[in-house]
Amino acid sequence: MSAFSIIEDFRVKTNQAFLDKAAVLEPVLNRRTIKPKYMVSVEEDQYGEAVVRKTAEMWELSSMHFRKGNKVVFDFGDHQVGYVSFTAEALGSHFDAPAYIRLKFAEVPAELMEDSDAYDGWLSKSWIQEDVLHLDILPYTEKLPRRYAFRYMQIEILDTSPKYSLKLSNIICNYASAVEMSSIEPLGSEDEMLNDIDRISIKTLMDCMQKVFEDGPKRDRRLWLGDFRLQARVNYVTFKNFDMVKRCLYLFAGMTFHDGRMGACFFHEPDLQVDDTYLMDYALFFCPVLWDYYEASGDEETLQELYPQAVGQINICIETMLDENHIVIDQGETFWCFLDWGEGLNKQAGAQAVLIYAIRYGIRLARALGDYERVQQLEKQMDILKKAAVETFWNEELGMFVSGNERQVSWATQVWMILARVFNEEKSRELILHTQQMNPEISMVTPYMYHHYVDALIQCKEEEKALAEMKRYWGGMIKDGADTFWEVYNPCNKQESPYGCAMVNSYCHAWSCTPAYLLRKFYKGNEKFKELFRSVDDR
Repeated sequence: MSAFSIIEDFRVKTNQAFLDKAAVLEPVLNRRTIKPKYMVSVEEDQYGEAVVRKTAEMWELSSMHFRKGNKVVFDFGDHQVGYVSFTAEALGSHFDAPAYIRLKFAEVPAELMEDSDAYDGWLSKSWIQEDVLHLDILPYTEKLPRRYAFRYMQIEILDTSPKYSLKLSNIICNYASAVEMSSIEPLGSEDEMLNDIDRISIKTLMDCMQKVFEDGPKRDRRLWLGDFRLQARVNYVTFKNFDMVKRCLYLFAGMTFHDGRMGACFFHEPDLQVDDTYLMDYALFFCPVLWDYYEASGDEETLQELYPQAVGQINICIETMLDENHIVIDQGETFWCFLDWGEGLNKQAGAQAVLIYAIRYGIRLARALGDYERVQQLEKQMDILKKAAVETFWNEELGMFVSGNERQVSWATQVWMILARVFNEEKSRELILHTQQMNPEISMVTPYMYHHYVDALIQCKEEEKALAEMKRYWGGMIKDGADTFWEVYNPCNKQESPYGCAMVNSYCHAWSCTPAYLLRKFYKGNEKFKELFRSVDDR
């Protein structure tokens, strides 16, 4: 299922003062030189899974010579984001022809076994991390201009000549990030799985913190509003880089659609451009992002400046996306609301819930600025939307919310209705437990949706279940070899991809970093959950 937007006559509205503020806040990236730990082989086992085996220490590279058909894989020991360089020299009688080599970079070992010529997904093949080089003069130090996100680097010798072989040396990655892991205190749980989940969550965020909060350093390398909301929350309990959040807020507010709608994502290179994709839920998330930033930083000046843009996203939805019964108009299969990847997921009821959720944050913003007339308007509108949601989408016989003309039951709809607080706490708790029992066929696909599910469990005072779900889902990624958390994870189908082919899946993805936020905000230091935080293995 392809999902993108193309507007031929796309017009934008620019607030240059906001963009200038964002430019001043552009971070200077920290750089570190990272060397590979050892050489490995990657092979397929009897179950079709990639198996990594250590083959040599790095000091042994100095005595190795490579000819046509040889491959060598370097393991950097952990996920890296940066710029690679290496030195090649010729050994033999004469260097009489260019060296012809192929480089392949992989976040997970399975990528090294993929044949890019067989790619058949709907995203551009250009995201696949490989390159073919001709080395015309040797010895030569090649500094690759493209930034790569990887743990494994494979060099394959496509051809040399019979007269010489290649020697490789000085293989390094110039790692780049806006933040440093050394500034973070460990989680400090007695449960090592929770410590690992927290650490890998933070590493995922760190690798995505570049000039902006990127959604993924491999792909798409841009600022998505939905991902940004979750990244910022993790940032507040870890790196506390308020300037980067502020920069991204001003970027989204500084360039919008001509009618004031915020784009779903923003390009910061080579020029500042808002994408021509509008997602209702992502635009509405500007309200909670702005509130979270104000609550964490106390920056009232930014709150005052961006408040009109935040509540403006609510007004646009109310004025243009509701029918006469105060229900979000279902726009079918078009890419108008995200919620989650998932074949056939109907978004109507979930979008209604996100609108209610955003209004709750709009009310907080208005109260903070003393805009009590707006508070009354939004409270009235929220009550109307909640009442309409129950009348239209609640199915008493099923005990769950349905969505669309087909009256579809999905996990996403139930979770967002809970987060929107359409029901009181007790009834919401009954709904989440009933949903677990019924296990709707339209399931959750991404860590993004699983985050909201865990958040809903915590909201329903089901903290033990929430912790168990974190360990099951994110812990499952760790057991499957994750150094950073992935864009898509289905334990029953490791090759699942919303893009038609897993070759372009991202294995360091921003929306997957949220366990660190949940663990540090709701569990760490909380006396009530001290025993629970210790371990849930025996429960």
